[in-house]
Amino acid sequence: MGALVATTPTRTGTASPGAAVAASDTIARTVMGPGGCLLEILNGNASPDSMTISDASATSTGAAASANAPSVTNGTNKVFLIRPDQADLTTGLVTITHSVTTTVTYKLYPIG
Repeated sequence: MGALVATTPTRTGTASPGAAVAASDTIARTVMGPGGCLLEILNGNASPDSMTISDASATSTGAAASANAPSVTNGTNKVFLIRPDQADLTTGLVTITHSVTTTVTYKLYPIG
């Protein structure tokens, strides 16, 4: 399991080369901005990356939210909005799992 590291953009620019994902990664609420963060998955693999993004928040009716289960097609990128309330109340983490990891990278940006 890997703890994802956020890149904070600056007015003059910040290098953001991306980093490898693991089969199971986490985003700590402490690395998110007040508005959450943007998670970009870059899939350079020959297979789609079937993911699961945990969600510990509640719906407007009070029911537990369900995990997001997106897929990132091979050779493409997708950006996901991760909100602070998705983090588990006990651990403070959002967990992301990947079906493939070879040549799959991520970029993470806090939202101010």
